[in-house]
Amino acid sequence: MTHSLAHICILTRDLEATSTFYCQALGMKRKFDFFKDGNLYGFYLEMSDGNYIEAFRDDAVGDRVSGPFLHLCLETDDIEASRQQLMAAGVAVSEIKKGCDNTFQIWFKDPNGLDIELHQYTAQSSQRTGADCIVDW
Repeated sequence: MTHSLAHICILTRDLEATSTFYCQALGMKRKFDFFKDGNLYGFYLEMSDGNYIEAFRDDAVGDRVSGPFLHLCLETDDIEASRQQLMAAGVAVSEIKKGCDNTFQIWFKDPNGLDIELHQYTAQSSQRTGADCIVDW
């Protein structure tokens, strides 16, 4: 019935800061824009073919922009290069650690305060092996 995730939608007070962050710091491309009453209202960001983040302006976004949405996790094939790219763009990034799922990860925030986790899978990653994890946090 379903076979893939179409997109994740985020809200932002600042569309341009959000576009700059996701396009420059994370290398995504702005695919298309949404307009409302003649003004820019949002856009689609393309991570890779068929993988999108949708962003809409919402001036009433609260301090915890995620609501029940805890975080966004993206995948990379070179976590160290990704970390360096983020730092070069002025983003505060955690150290690289290997999680209980045997996957390398870093953490940072987008301009709206949304937590983002970046993963680099290993051959032993539970996402590849199906092995259960013992949570250590």
